[in-house]
Amino acid sequence: MYHADRRDACPTVVCFTRPLSYPWEGWASRVALRIVSRTPQMRDILFNAASALGISLSEQELILFETYHRELLAWNKKINLVSVKSDIDIPIKHFLDSLTLLPFIQDTRGQVLDIGSGAGFPGIPLKIVINSLKVFLLESSRKKFSFLKHIIRTLHLTDITAIHNRAEYLMEDESYRGFFDLVTSRAALKLPQLLRIGAYFLSLNGTIIAMKGRKSEEELQEAVFISQNLGLQYVASHDITLPKTGDLRKIIIYEKIF
Repeated sequence: MYHADRRDACPTVVCFTRPLSYPWEGWASRVALRIVSRTPQMRDILFNAASALGISLSEQELILFETYHRELLAWNKKINLVSVKSDIDIPIKHFLDSLTLLPFIQDTRGQVLDIGSGAGFPGIPLKIVINSLKVFLLESSRKKFSFLKHIIRTLHLTDITAIHNRAEYLMEDESYRGFFDLVTSRAALKLPQLLRIGAYFLSLNGTIIAMKGRKSEEELQEAVFISQNLGLQYVASHDITLPKTGDLRKIIIYEKIF
């Protein structure tokens, strides 16, 4: 369990500036009404929403997420990393969405492969909260790969590696066969494709965790026979509703049994 000091969002503050004398003379014309709008900071949004899911973030973790958020917004002006339509998009739809995997990670010192990591999701948020993980971020876009290298340096993260390659090409490297304890991907691949690729990289008794949206039943059906032929056993699927947005996420878990 991780802990942090709660910082509640500040309400709108209304301040009246009174004249020095005769406040009853022309009061309406003399009063200056100053309204200072205080919107919740990113850390408040993330902390409170994470708490709603039973995840308590430490002060140091919140600082890292703040830096991550700042750099992500700066780079997003130059290259298309994420869609940002409101203040809650990054902390909820990206940071917290990534952290929904936390309860399902059994080996906190394992080797993790994040396929199609993009701007670092879910790999970097998982690394921030479980520092003992050894994380590999696989990304085929050179621009996104450049951001991954930058944010790893900026956050001073260790035991985390960005790989610029496609999963299909990386499979030609025998040194990665059966190398990882956990393979995950956040909607970068269809489930049958993720299972085919993940089975190659996954160690015996290792786990594949697919992060999907609301409509994934068809993919689950397609994956039934594929998973059996790959030595993968379906374990469970969990529906999670993200706080504030109400977005539904489905986490699908497979284990490599042979």
